[in-house]
Amino acid sequence: MTSTARPRKSPESRSRSARISLGRSLRPVSVEFLLIASTAILLTAFGVVMVFSATTVESLAASGNPFNDGLSHLIFAAIGIPLMFIVSRFPVTWLRKLAWPALVAGVVLQLLVFTPLGHEFGGNRNWIFIGSVTIQPSEFLKVALALWIGFILFRKRERLTRFWEFAIPILPVSALAIGTVLAGKDLGTVLIIAMAVFGALFFAGVRLRFLVPLLLAAVAGIAVMAITSSNRLARIMAVFDPDCDYLTQCYQPYHGLWGLAGGGLLGRGLGNSREKYNWLPAAADDYIFAIVGEELGLIGCVVVLALFAVLAVGIFRIVRRSDDIFTRAVAGGIGVWIVGQALVNIGVVLRVFPALGVPLPFLSAGGSSLWAILIACGLLLALARTLPEGRAPVGATPAGRRS
Repeated sequence: MTSTARPRKSPESRSRSARISLGRSLRPVSVEFLLIASTAILLTAFGVVMVFSATTVESLAASGNPFNDGLSHLIFAAIGIPLMFIVSRFPVTWLRKLAWPALVAGVVLQLLVFTPLGHEFGGNRNWIFIGSVTIQPSEFLKVALALWIGFILFRKRERLTRFWEFAIPILPVSALAIGTVLAGKDLGTVLIIAMAVFGALFFAGVRLRFLVPLLLAAVAGIAVMAITSSNRLARIMAVFDPDCDYLTQCYQPYHGLWGLAGGGLLGRGLGNSREKYNWLPAAADDYIFAIVGEELGLIGCVVVLALFAVLAVGIFRIVRRSDDIFTRAVAGGIGVWIVGQALVNIGVVLRVFPALGVPLPFLSAGGSSLWAILIACGLLLALARTLPEGRAPVGATPAGRRS
């Protein structure tokens, strides 16, 4: 019995292969990678500074240390940024394999809010306490759902022209995941997750004639839930009421606007907010943008908006440059989530939208939100590494888009 031995590579051949492999690993990263990584770091650093400033009064009253809450947020950021770059090294094949485990873990974690570990705040049951650690599971569910939808669409990429092919299992599983959040009465987070699901489907190239009825049904459902709740309806009507009672329904919205207006063009100066002296509720959380406007003025607000705009450009360049449906779906879903949530949060502070209880990505205090956002950015960076070199963006709409 004979066997054929594989020819051994010469030292010169092995050296050449090593040089090629090293060259690939050291090649310059894409523009999209630089845009997303740099804006994520800058926004996170900006958020750390603003949380330090916005929490000094409450931290001093609670612990005697004015920097206690700021240091906690700094620790979250110091862990989150390296975590983002670790995730950015994951191959796309790994990300696809992680889709189902991530979704199952996200749903199980969200269900823990209905156990004795769960905690209710402001009418929403959306947190769990493990010792002294507070976790908001719905933030990680956003990441898992975007990754999972991308994986399912990738598997069915040749059959998306038929409604039931893309709808099963995406629609029932997404509805289940969203239902676990809705059961905790957190309609604001439900709205953001629904936006992310729609963004993933749209940028993956699912036909508009399938998406438009789904969008209308989702809007109708959210409207019904808002109207049938006296608390939600009161918050909605307060937006359109010029004589809204300052001492009740409009206390927080008015103080948010006064903070923004008090900053003028250049602001009162970093650390000099007046609203953070227990006037503005959630000053370091949902209303951190009001503190930015008060302390850094219109210029500070414009800088924040510009950074989010640069981030959006980097994300949607990934969508336009890629022919891979998994990449487009995941990047599109995450992009709509982060940018959409930022616009909703800022709209709430400007009193364009009713109070929804969603944080400002990167800037609001909260470790769960910050880690989830940075993990999502790590996924985007991993996808950016797969883009072809020297390829100009393709058409303005996802490949294969048809009505």
